[in-house]
Amino acid sequence: MESKDGGSAAESCGQSKSGLNRFTLLCALLASTNSILLGYDIGVMSGAAMLIKENLKISSVQEEVLVGTLNIFSLIGSLASGKTSDFIGRRYTIVLAASTFLVGALFMGLAPSFHFILAGRIVAGIGVGIALMIAPLYTAELSPAMKRGFLTSLPEVFITLGILLGYIVNYSLTGLPLNLGWRLMLGLAAVPAVAIALGVIAMPESPRWLAMKGRVDDAKKVLLKISSNPDEAELRLREITKAASFVTGPTGSPTAAHVATAEDWAGQGVWKELLIRPSWPVRRMLISAIGINFFMQASGNDAVIYYLPEVFKAAGIKRKKQLFGVNVIMGLSKSSFVLISALYLDKFGRRPLILLGSLGMAVSLFSLGLGSKFLGESSRKPAWAIVLCVVAACADVSFFSIGLGPITWVYSSEIFPMRLRAQGSSLAISVNRLVSGVVSLSFLSISNKITFGGMFFVLGGVMVVATLFFYVFMPETKGKSLEEMETLFQDSASNNNNNNNCNKDTELELVSVTGD
Repeated sequence: MESKDGGSAAESCGQSKSGLNRFTLLCALLASTNSILLGYDIGVMSGAAMLIKENLKISSVQEEVLVGTLNIFSLIGSLASGKTSDFIGRRYTIVLAASTFLVGALFMGLAPSFHFILAGRIVAGIGVGIALMIAPLYTAELSPAMKRGFLTSLPEVFITLGILLGYIVNYSLTGLPLNLGWRLMLGLAAVPAVAIALGVIAMPESPRWLAMKGRVDDAKKVLLKISSNPDEAELRLREITKAASFVTGPTGSPTAAHVATAEDWAGQGVWKELLIRPSWPVRRMLISAIGINFFMQASGNDAVIYYLPEVFKAAGIKRKKQLFGVNVIMGLSKSSFVLISALYLDKFGRRPLILLGSLGMAVSLFSLGLGSKFLGESSRKPAWAIVLCVVAACADVSFFSIGLGPITWVYSSEIFPMRLRAQGSSLAISVNRLVSGVVSLSFLSISNKITFGGMFFVLGGVMVVATLFFYVFMPETKGKSLEEMETLFQDSASNNNNNNNCNKDTELELVSVTGD
């Protein structure tokens, strides 16, 4: 039975009485620590890239390749992670992500040349791609509806903490000899990778994956651990087993049951249902998920963080200690706001926060563009313009942390039906990584052509378009169980059709009156 205004009776009733289960929180925290790997790389690479460029005498193009390679190859990890997690399970996919990143981090830390660093970033990128898909997906499948926004936004919290940690490491190690400093900065990423792989031992498998594999008894055991009481566990189990049906899809079309039993199922037929013959709700889900992931990276957030020291260097801040100090301030600001967003996401909902964040980013990027444009054309480098750039950069990453940062992972992992969730999320996040790689690889080159100020004006325009997209295509998912998402997107489509029919009826009535 479903409640009309938020979540199923199974989840909303149980959770409202008992609050958040501590074991669920522990599992969500452990899974989300996987995301610290990307955050640390973004933060530490913003400083390490400058030191590598100076130490190895590489060009600006090689610097772009070094930064962007990880994002481009994370596309491979994201694409492969959906099918992989359907086959080996969510839990072991987390181990795979951490292990792959560990190998890449060791390659980078011990690299004797540019090409070895590049090889390490390729391997680490694959691990990052897997981690970005599996952490929010696993957390969403464990979480109750009324707390899912908070728990599923934890990966972004850890990305942000990883960025801050990278900034602090940069600041701390910048006084070391060049050839040692950047190697330590990159090699230290191996430490969290080992901790994550060991932490998975305490985590259960996703009950929804177990149900899809026909292991209903095992799914029930997990639900008893992550639910507030046995009644809630039983109600959630009913919803999950109903959704795990392999007989027909949402429109009665044949699905995986025709090619595999539940025990042997590993995602067969999903790509066809997603891309070739999607139902209307699935098509809307795909547009929403791909759209939010596209705009997350088209906003230039990763590139701004990677290259901000270069921007401030051009603005007149020359000393490395000062450059990395500004990064630490920005990291603290970003961390504060992502925590605020995570705590209030289930109260205010996804739509209000993402619209607020996107508009705030647009204003911040236009302000950053204005300050950068003035500094680029002035020989005196006035203090007020430098302050404007610093404040606007902090505002940009803060508004990102309120909206696009956490909500992209929440939305991508929660809107797809169970049978499509892993591979649908992996497809959307692959777009995320592709756009991130393209922006990172081209940011400096384009900025050299149109100036940093011009680049920030372009990114501000992108965020205006993003705000309009979110307003039109993103229905509110607050309080809904994962099993209700298909109905939600179907209802949204029906409402649109009803509105169109009403408009047509009104037009006919007006024609009739005019004719009379």
